[in-house]
Amino acid sequence: MRVTQSMMSNSLLKNISSGYSQLADYQNQLSTGKKITRASQDPVVATMGISYRTDVSHVEQYQKNVTNAYKWLDSSDDALQQVNDVLNRIRELTNEASTDTYTADQRAAAGVEVDQLTQQLVTLGNTQVGGQYIFSGSDSANPLLTQASDGTVTINNLAQKNPDFNVAVNDGIQMTINVSPDSVFNDQLFKDLNQLKTDLTEGTATASQISAHLTEIDTHLDEVASAQADLGAKTNRIDMVQNRLADQKTVATKIMSNNEDADYAETIVKLNQQQNVYNASLSVGAKIIQTSLVDFLN
Repeated sequence: MRVTQSMMSNSLLKNISSGYSQLADYQNQLSTGKKITRASQDPVVATMGISYRTDVSHVEQYQKNVTNAYKWLDSSDDALQQVNDVLNRIRELTNEASTDTYTADQRAAAGVEVDQLTQQLVTLGNTQVGGQYIFSGSDSANPLLTQASDGTVTINNLAQKNPDFNVAVNDGIQMTINVSPDSVFNDQLFKDLNQLKTDLTEGTATASQISAHLTEIDTHLDEVASAQADLGAKTNRIDMVQNRLADQKTVATKIMSNNEDADYAETIVKLNQQQNVYNASLSVGAKIIQTSLVDFLN
């Protein structure tokens, strides 16, 4: 086979171009910090990269859900603490009014305060976080409690039928983060408070009848304490979930990095090697191209 000058030149240019392309790839890896910048450079790395990024994205979304869960739990706990304070104030008023030394006017004044405190309980029962009612179960778009002009309090039936508000905290794991609507703000609470207000304001109830309300209030205080304990257990669990998600993100990010990120030391070595090869190709090419028929004629 006859090898012509043109064939040698074309082959040389092809090899130099290929070497220059590899040199550019290594330079891109150093400048971007990534093994590839186009899927066509390594389809396997690109495909696995999509999968790993999806894993990291899922973990980040669950972490956002956990952050939102903390807001609900903290707000619920704060509201319940205020409910506890309100009920303790009502108990204090009831205890004072149950003595025979209290006059009808003093009991009526206590009744007015009980009415105001009941309204405060309604406000607490309709606490919102991010525009959602945290005590309304899955019907978080609507308030739990509605108070009529005569003081009667009604409870959202849909909230009672669907008491759980769940969030996804990991693949296939849903966690209830709310206080059940009727665990604290139930019909009995407002019936008892309404009757207490009536007994205090009408002036016909005896001291012993008023004193009987103390047991009712203690029952409701126990309900609040139980709800707070349940919130504490949920907070402890969400703490563990958060730690688990942090570990998952670390692992997923590391795997993604190993798949996509360039090894700087290795890339620099390969870049220097390819630079030497490229320079040698140019040098050899210059010598080959210099020799032509004209040189022999001379």
